[in-house]
Amino acid sequence: MSAALQDKTAPPRKRLFISLMGITCLILVGAIFLVWWIPNRGLANIHPNLPHVVGIVMAVLSGIAILGTGLLVLTTALGKDILFTRFMRLVVIKFLLPVIEMVGRLAGLDKDKIRQSFIAMNNSLVVSQRQKISPDRILVLLPHCIQLFDCEIKVTGDINKCVLCGRCDIKGLVEIGRKYGIDISVATGGTLARKVIVEKRPKLVLAVACERDLTSGIKDCYPLPVIGILNERPHGPCFNTLVDCAKIDEALSQVLLIPSPDAARN
Repeated sequence: MSAALQDKTAPPRKRLFISLMGITCLILVGAIFLVWWIPNRGLANIHPNLPHVVGIVMAVLSGIAILGTGLLVLTTALGKDILFTRFMRLVVIKFLLPVIEMVGRLAGLDKDKIRQSFIAMNNSLVVSQRQKISPDRILVLLPHCIQLFDCEIKVTGDINKCVLCGRCDIKGLVEIGRKYGIDISVATGGTLARKVIVEKRPKLVLAVACERDLTSGIKDCYPLPVIGILNERPHGPCFNTLVDCAKIDEALSQVLLIPSPDAARN
């Protein structure tokens, strides 16, 4: 197996996103200091105590930035909901991600590597909340390119139409859906995916897609928790893609309210 393919199929690591988050925090603290330091002399002319008051405000903001970064690192490292995990997801998804992507571009880092690390970070934050959700409130959302391009039986409307021939990964996904009693839908694009989510009204979505679509979907769906599983693209994007069904099974086992049938028999 080539090094490039191994790199694509390797599980995404949170380390890159955490490192960029730390750099972003330092930049933010530096910017806060400059906002206080540059006009400091002018503030003294308005009132002698004003530089101290503004300095305290800036110190508090810097402390919040450092504390938030530390809590995020601890939450992902320990896998536990320490404090304000849901709010921290909001901060990461809506505010930190765009800044971190910009910092990554300036550092010459590959944007898909940053997105992979963000997805892994998001997954850790979702799982750390230790929510247990009934199978009927979980939605597995798949891209249409998981099915073979030349298959005559299209499963976009109903994945259970699959005849389980095993030529693509749909067979394994159908089996997972039947095993847990979970709804699995196939979407042909972002608009249809959002429509399915509105209609199904799940409490959690497990989505399979590429880095760009997963990152966009996680942002669009907030505050709905989304666990992202990256697909594999040996033939290029959006054509006969693959997914490791074992990763989906493992992710579901962490959020399902009831144990798997196999676990119940043991």
